[in-house]
Amino acid sequence: MQAPLLELRGINKSFGPVHVLRDVALTVRAGEVTALVGDNGAGKSTLVKCVGGTHQIDSGEVFYEGNPVQVHSPRDAAQLGIEIVYQDLALCDNLDIVQNMFLGRERKRGWVLDEPEMEALATATLAGLSVKTVSSVRQPVSSLSGGQRQIVAISKAVLWNSKLVILDEPTAALGVAQTAQVLELVRQLADNGLAVVLISHNMNDVFAVSDRIAALYLGQMVAQVKTTDITHAQVVELITSGRSEGLAQ
Repeated sequence: MQAPLLELRGINKSFGPVHVLRDVALTVRAGEVTALVGDNGAGKSTLVKCVGGTHQIDSGEVFYEGNPVQVHSPRDAAQLGIEIVYQDLALCDNLDIVQNMFLGRERKRGWVLDEPEMEALATATLAGLSVKTVSSVRQPVSSLSGGQRQIVAISKAVLWNSKLVILDEPTAALGVAQTAQVLELVRQLADNGLAVVLISHNMNDVFAVSDRIAALYLGQMVAQVKTTDITHAQVVELITSGRSEGLAQ
């Protein structure tokens, strides 16, 4: 079996007296979508922020491409090839798609911005992900639908040669058609060889695109199994009680 791209062992994180993560283990493989599920307060966001360098772990080990690493900041995570797309998307409505995708990482030719190169790279990235819902990369983000905005945010993460993309509730505020577009893109990321972690409360989305499901309960990883080896009802049991009868782990 292919070695994990990301492996977490015994991760602990506390905020004052509150022990948020307890000896969490997680493996994420390239070419797969790993769904991270759990109730509100289970520790999903904290775990992601530890991986992304926003929070520092108290103890535990992080392995990336088989090597031990320490992620002290979002810059460290980005240099490893880890990109996180949060729910707020961090897009600027007054800028177009190209300007958003290169915001803070603009390409320059001498003293001026290299607009033709940035436009070409943005177009190629969207094309490489088979994105057909965006008519022009020069559209202002303010003119885009919720689904299109999510697609731009995900494409922005992919643009920077990322190897691991973490998506925080990417379909939470979308309609049926837009959700289908985003899920198709999520599957495309994995099919292109990236490792994807999908945080979602929507079990239909989880079962539609994930290869593995990792369940957190009160800060502990209670199961990580192939999606084909678990039922919808068992996932709900894990989320609500931390255990499930008859589940082989």
